[in-house]
Amino acid sequence: MRNTVRRGYVLYALVVAFVCGLVFLMYSYAVNGEVWVTKRVNNHLYTNRQLTTAGSVFDRNGKALVESDDDGRSFINDVTLRKATLHTVGDIQGYIATGVQTIYRPYLIGYDFVNGVYKAVKDGTGNDITLTIDSDICKAAYNALGYNNGTVGVYNYKTGEVICMVSKPTYDPENKPDDINTDTSGKYDGIYLNRLLSGVFTPGSVFKTVVAISAIENIDNISERTFKCTGKYKTEDGTVICNATHGKLSFEKAYNKSCNSVFAQLANELGKKKLTATAEKLGFNSSLSACGVNLSKSLFNVKGADKNELGWAGIGQHTVLANPCHLMMLTGAIANGGNAVTPKIVRNSTSEKLSELLGNISPLAQISIDTETASQMKKIMRSTVKNYYGDSRFPGLEMCGKTGTAEVDGKRPHAWFMGFSQKENFPYAIVVMVENGGSASSVAIPVANKVLQAIKSAG
Repeated sequence: MRNTVRRGYVLYALVVAFVCGLVFLMYSYAVNGEVWVTKRVNNHLYTNRQLTTAGSVFDRNGKALVESDDDGRSFINDVTLRKATLHTVGDIQGYIATGVQTIYRPYLIGYDFVNGVYKAVKDGTGNDITLTIDSDICKAAYNALGYNNGTVGVYNYKTGEVICMVSKPTYDPENKPDDINTDTSGKYDGIYLNRLLSGVFTPGSVFKTVVAISAIENIDNISERTFKCTGKYKTEDGTVICNATHGKLSFEKAYNKSCNSVFAQLANELGKKKLTATAEKLGFNSSLSACGVNLSKSLFNVKGADKNELGWAGIGQHTVLANPCHLMMLTGAIANGGNAVTPKIVRNSTSEKLSELLGNISPLAQISIDTETASQMKKIMRSTVKNYYGDSRFPGLEMCGKTGTAEVDGKRPHAWFMGFSQKENFPYAIVVMVENGGSASSVAIPVANKVLQAIKSAG
């Protein structure tokens, strides 16, 4: 009798252990199933760890940028388009961590909790994703950059839709260079990096936009002030050199002419605390998200800076670093009356789960600009293009903007342009960063204009 009771207890214990194990297994599957199933060891979906079975990725006009067929995964039949859209679409090996084929892989594969990837394996496909980008505009940006490395981003500052996202260096995913992972010459440096989303660079004079916003919000009657530029700004700790001897000029003219002397002076007048507060209110030192990924953080840290270093920081040098997508968002916020809209790269999908996720994304980024401040900055940026760069460099666009030629040790400067059209029927903001490109006026502006004109021509 006692043996029977003991055996009963043991049986009960085994049943309880089995049920607990089953519950734990189901919980683990619910939490981790998507990760397990989509790992590259799953031969139903991958061949030699390369994605072969998944839905198609289209651009906004319905062009299939990548799709699955009997031979696996194939990209669009246009070499330049493949290169221009690579960092957006992503590769099939997963080296480009921010590519759509990586960050939205479970949705493309068509995983769901009940059926796993049965449908994808049975039909040889998964869920399709339509992007916001126009691949022809990306091609125009790729060509406009020429032999230079860098990035171009354009988005609708009212809807958040990214129209163009290009990063160089790049490569043809259908003919990947054999030495791409072994070359030591430097020609492939950062080739898997989407410079728009994951790069940080010395911003140079485009950062004067941040200082200008801080001055507008913290210095009384700044628009009525008169400054004098002698070609340099001297402090007890050193000298900030200007790009010219501008003489007498107003705050607006100082921004128009990108006067280093005035903005170094303003940085010191504002002081570390106020300037840092403005920079952080505009997204610096914050973890921002866009296009489904976390952006590399833009940095502004002047805690240990002396007056000379603070002056250099005020013109976007010293230790200041900026992420190009962040600056595009900042530019869009100014254009949109102070409201920053989060950039998005996916327009729609046949995946109900992804469509629901996209619908839940907050439309606002962590960038805050007062409406009146945005209005004043829009006026100043418009006069910069109209009276200094010249409207002829952006025909028919009514552009507002700012260039930056960022000095980097031992190399040619980075050439920047950030700007937007104030035309109601053309609500686009753009950022251009040409890595070690030289003069922003002669390099970055022509790239920006070519891309924007291509958008305008596309209607």
